[in-house]
Amino acid sequence: MRVNFTVNGRQQEADDVWEGESLLYVLRERLGLPGSKNACEQGECGSCTVRLDGVPVCSCLVAAGQVEGRDVVTVEGLADFAKQRAEHGHGGACGTGGGCGTKGVSTDEAKRWAPKPGDSQTGEGVELSNIQQAFIDAGAVQCGFCTPGLLVQADELLERNNDPSDQDIREALSGNLCRCTGYEKILDAVRLAAARQGEVV
Repeated sequence: MRVNFTVNGRQQEADDVWEGESLLYVLRERLGLPGSKNACEQGECGSCTVRLDGVPVCSCLVAAGQVEGRDVVTVEGLADFAKQRAEHGHGGACGTGGGCGTKGVSTDEAKRWAPKPGDSQTGEGVELSNIQQAFIDAGAVQCGFCTPGLLVQADELLERNNDPSDQDIREALSGNLCRCTGYEKILDAVRLAAARQGEVV
């Protein structure tokens, strides 16, 4: 089958997709986007997390055919997505009262997102998002295998909750496993990103 969908603001077409093929396989092997990692293939580790119509999902569990006509944001497009979301009054710009709700970006809002001329498919050449820079500054990256999924999940958390408690952060990241860090630096990174986001609001 042929699957047409939007990835990081670009219309994409995947041909000869077989019925059992996962979104993760299509992203990595057909579209050349290796940021989402292939680890457990059972939805247990979170390394393959992407946003599907604004909602974080394990791309290994999503059949490629299910994304027909839908919008996907991978870690490669996260910085530009976060920037455009902030410019349109989402995420950190929801207000200081945490009035972002819990649904994230709507399908219509995601469809209005468009790449800028300097944007590349790999995410190179764009300024890092708040959460990406916080992971670097807090030393939250070691081997890096889990990092893409953690970034996508943490970005969604900060979009809907600009002042998360430690419990909120732990709950949001509970589906993302890391074998290197012991999680403390990851928690520090999300706290740092939330604090920086609060300064901008």
